[in-house]
Order: sequence, then structure tokens, then C-alpha cells
Amino acid sequence: MLAGGAVLADRPSAVNAVLAVGVLLVAAGVLAAPRVVRLWTELMGERAARVREEQRAEIAAHLHDSVLQTLALIQNRAGASSEVARIARAQERELRDWLFERDVPVATDLAAEVRAIAAAIELDYSVHLEVVAVGASVPGAAPLLAATREAVLNAARHAGGDVSVYLESSPQGVDVFVRDRGPGVALDEVPGDRLGIRESIIGRMSRAGGSASVRPGAGGTGTEVHLRLPAGAER
Repeated sequence: MLAGGAVLADRPSAVNAVLAVGVLLVAAGVLAAPRVVRLWTELMGERAARVREEQRAEIAAHLHDSVLQTLALIQNRAGASSEVARIARAQERELRDWLFERDVPVATDLAAEVRAIAAAIELDYSVHLEVVAVGASVPGAAPLLAATREAVLNAARHAGGDVSVYLESSPQGVDVFVRDRGPGVALDEVPGDRLGIRESIIGRMSRAGGSASVRPGAGGTGTEVHLRLPAGAER
């Protein structure tokens, strides 16, 4: 009888222990559930992003082998200064921006803003503009952008043909080179009433704490405009 009573006395304690363990397990599950759901959501998001990237790569490869090559052929056959070539270049740029996701906000990236300027000028002038950017992405500086636009616009108006824009950013500052293959011009040959170069480019860069130079291109062909904005200058 005493042994049986001891067993009965211990049974509630065992039941309570089991219940306590069960409660702890449930509580742990409740606490862990949000983390598990978050990890699962992140996993599914990464998987979906990977699938989208693979699909984009396949589309890019197909379009490169078909549409982009066709647009390039149209430009070569039509000539850089023709209306057909101008439209083909604009379409090619838009397609490449979409394919390679270069549609970053123009207010935050200098290279993107210069590309937007080039695209807009190409719509108005028979010119082929190529923009190359080297170095880390930097915010667009209003004076530098305005001077760059004026330099590119001058090249489109007076030189035409092919114009290149080269941007290089470093911890010391930003350099922009605008080169054309026109008849060429030196600053001392520019008439005094040509304020587009003296004020809109050189004066603007000087007021912003930078510098600008205009000189004949390599070998005396064309014109090169060099804009420089040191780090810490007006942004």
C-alpha cells in the first residue's frame, strides 16, 4: 500500500514535468516561427531573383544576337549623321539600358546623368555620342553637368559625326573629357562674343572651384574640352 501510494504521489509530478516540457516546446516554436517564416521568405525571394536574372540573361543574349546587331548594322549602313542612324542609336541605348539595368536615378549618379544628356542631344542633332565612365559612382554636380552639357552641345553643333565623352572619378576629384573630330578650335581663336565656351564652360567651372581647358585634339584633329572638379569643390 505504501509503495502504491508513492507511485500515485509521484504521478502528478511526472505529468506536470511533461506539461512543462510541452509548454516550453510550444513557446520555443512560437518564438522561432517568425524567424523560420522570414528565412523561408528570403530563400524564396533569392530563388525568384535568380530565376529572373537567368531569364534576363537569356533575353539579353537573344536580343544581342538579333535586335542589337540589326540596330548596329543600320547605323553602319546609314552613316553616323543620318536620321535613320540617329533613331537606331536612340533605340539601341534604351534597349541596352533596360537589358543591363542602367536605369539608376539620374539625380544620384554622374555617369547616368551624362548618358541622359547625350541621349537627349542625339535626338536633336546628327551626331554619335559615346559615353565611357571609369571609377566609382559619384553624385552629379550641377556646375560640372551644366558645363559638360554645353561642351557636348557645342561639339554636336559645330563638329557633328562622332563625339566621345570620357569620365574618370577618383578620390582627388572628377575629370570629364569631351572630344570631337571636327575642324578643331583653340580658345584664343574663339570670338569674344562666344559666351558658350568662355562663360558657360570655363567661367562656370571656375566659379565652382574647378577648371576647364579647350585645345585642339590629338594630331590637331578636332577639339578636346577638359573639365576638372576637385574633391571638396562645389557640388
